[in-house]
Amino acid sequence: MRRTFLLAAAGLLAGGRAMAQSFSDAQRDEIVSILREALQRDPSILRDAFAAIQAADERDRGEAQRAGIAQQRAALFANPEDPVRGNPRGDVTIVEFFDVRCPYCKRLHEDMAELINRDRNVRVVMKDIPILGPASVVASRALLAAQRQGKYAELHDALMRSRGEPTEAMIRAEAQRVGLDVPRLLREMDDPAIQRRIDTNLALARSLQIEGTPALVLGDTLIPGAVPLAQLETLVARERQRR
Repeated sequence: MRRTFLLAAAGLLAGGRAMAQSFSDAQRDEIVSILREALQRDPSILRDAFAAIQAADERDRGEAQRAGIAQQRAALFANPEDPVRGNPRGDVTIVEFFDVRCPYCKRLHEDMAELINRDRNVRVVMKDIPILGPASVVASRALLAAQRQGKYAELHDALMRSRGEPTEAMIRAEAQRVGLDVPRLLREMDDPAIQRRIDTNLALARSLQIEGTPALVLGDTLIPGAVPLAQLETLVARERQRR
């Protein structure tokens, strides 16, 4: 019981000024005195308190993200402008936020391609969020312009499998290789409507508290980071069972 009290007190004080101000001066002095004495005997109390705070923060963040997914469900899963890979009528949809220059996105790309190859009933919605600098923006513009020619998937594969930077020269070469009308592509990359789509994706990512790429949305859950193929298959199977 005493350890529980000490953990709670340490958590309140570590939580910041707003929490600490809920106590009177005398109460704060007493808590600090108790904590100082207890920490001298058992320093692990402070470690456990911070671990509890971190767990609570992660729980609150997860709940906020689930609420955000519910609120943004149409924008995530049913925007007709979004490129789709896999089966457009698949029974399970994965939303993938990615940046072409992100090495973890490149790693995920191979596993996602294998998932689509193995499971012909998966639908993957692509959300370009160029967060790694100007070259990422150029690549996203090229991909969304390629979509207008029905070649999003082909250029996406080419850029994700390339080890070089997505310069305009490299994009031009890859676009020509996959059969795009390159002059049209370059012209449409500068269409303000393309940038508006990118801005919409970025705003959606911010609303879900996405801080990096890749990030996946499956059902009501946001999954950060590159997920290996076996875990992807498990997550998809679990989502199917929920339906």
